[in-house]
Amino acid sequence: MADTKIGKVVHFYDKISVAIIKLDKVLKVGDKIKFVKGEDEFEQTVDSMEDDHKSVKTAKKGVEIGIKVSQPAKENTQVYKI
Repeated sequence: MADTKIGKVVHFYDKISVAIIKLDKVLKVGDKIKFVKGEDEFEQTVDSMEDDHKSVKTAKKGVEIGIKVSQPAKENTQVYKI
C-alpha cells in the first residue's frame, strides 16, 4: 500500500518536542505516520494528539493538531500515513 500524504508540519516546539500539523486528511490515534523532509525521515505511531489544547482521538481535514514527536520535525516537513 502506498503512503498517503495527510498534511505538513507548520510549527515545531523544540523544547517540548511537539509538531503542529495542518491536516489534509483525517488522522486518528493509533495511525502510523512518517515525517519526510529531503533525506531526513522517521516513522512513529500517533499515541495522542491535541486540537486547541484538548485531547482528541480523531482529527478532521483542515485542522491543526499537536503531536509529541520522537525526533525534530522542521516546518514544511511532509507527513504521510503508512
